[in-house]
Amino acid sequence: MAGDGRTGAPRGARSIDAHLDAVRARLARLTPAEAAAAVRDGGALLVDIRYGALRDRDGTVPGAVIVERNELEWRLDPAGSHRIPHATGHDLHVVVFCNEGYASSLAAASLHVLGLHRATDLVGGFQAWRAAGLPVVPPDGRPTVPTPPRG
Repeated sequence: MAGDGRTGAPRGARSIDAHLDAVRARLARLTPAEAAAAVRDGGALLVDIRYGALRDRDGTVPGAVIVERNELEWRLDPAGSHRIPHATGHDLHVVVFCNEGYASSLAAASLHVLGLHRATDLVGGFQAWRAAGLPVVPPDGRPTVPTPPRG
C-alpha cells in the first residue's frame, strides 16, 4: 500500500500540518480585531475551548462562553439535547478559540459538519487576543467552569 512517503502511512494519509492547512482553507478565520468586531456588531458567539488550567492561569475573555473541546459538538449542536442556551440555530456565527489557534481550527471544521456553516476560529487564539490588547478578565484564584447545557 503506497502512502505519502512516510513510513507505514496508508494511501491518502496526510500530516497534521497538511490537514490543518486544508481545514483552514475552508474557514473564514478572524483576527482578534475582526472577532471583537463580529461580537460587537454582528452578535457572533465567542467560544473558549481551552482547558481549565489555561483559563485559570491566563484569564478569560469577557462574554465568551466556555465549552471544553471534548464537549463542543454536544453543546453547540442546535438540535442536540445537551446544547447550551446560546446554540439557537445553524446560522449562528460561532468564533472558536483555543490557546494559540491550532485546535480551534479543527474544532470549527467539526462544527461545519454539524451544519454550523458560519463557524470559524480566531487566528492566534487567546494569546493573540491578549497580545492585541483586547479585554481579558484576569484569573482571581477561583476555578473557571464550562457553560452549563440548557435546562
